[in-house]
Amino acid sequence: MDSEESDKYRAPALDKGLDILELLASVDGGLTQAEISKRLNRSPNEFYRMLDRLVRRGYVTRIDGDLYSLTLKLFGLAQLHAPVRRLVSFATPLMRELAQRSKQANQLAVFDRGSAVVIAQQEAPDYWGISIRVGSHISLFDTGSGHVLLAFRSPEEREMMISEHVRSRDEINLTPEFYARLDQIRERGYEMMASAQTAGVYNLSAPILSSDGRSLAALTCPYISLVNNPSAPDITETISLLLKTASQLSALAGADVARILI
Repeated sequence: MDSEESDKYRAPALDKGLDILELLASVDGGLTQAEISKRLNRSPNEFYRMLDRLVRRGYVTRIDGDLYSLTLKLFGLAQLHAPVRRLVSFATPLMRELAQRSKQANQLAVFDRGSAVVIAQQEAPDYWGISIRVGSHISLFDTGSGHVLLAFRSPEEREMMISEHVRSRDEINLTPEFYARLDQIRERGYEMMASAQTAGVYNLSAPILSSDGRSLAALTCPYISLVNNPSAPDITETISLLLKTASQLSALAGADVARILI
């Protein structure tokens, strides 16, 4: 198709929005409206409405008042298709084996547009266990999966993920202790916390990592003590099984899936 034919099908508003997204993807820290217009050789007024729409649709966020920065929404959209199916295909046999050996249910979650989203789950092999539906959206701030997904990202990526979770930082109170906990999880290699939703359950969560140590997903076991099965692994043994499975899955998925997901 020559340039004349190509011009017949131009969509100026779409081009303008794509120009903004591509520009913001190429910089760190964000740009002001004036900086965006200067780099794109346009009048600042041309971008006001477009930036407003991109912010309202969640593709761009405002930081420090007047800086515009790309969110992870495009990253989240990319996860909804082949990469997620591939990750689930890698994970399913390993998750099934983990459930059989630990006698506990487990689930796999990824970050998607502000939440941890369950993309796969395995029931406990016996008649009693805790499970969560595939497709469920769960919080980043009070779940093991959310903590792990945040802990194994850079501070800048954490802030972008958090900004997608809430419209305003005034909606949540993330204390220094919360960030210190994320650092402890990263150092320890996993999260262990009492469930904020169900009494008597401990969330055991380990990261599925890319080759550069960034979280692709979180593998979580909602551990319950099985008093009717005293031979079942205890919580320490279950953590060991969980970490081994997460390590195996990281090795399988890290190189193949990470280059698409991250």
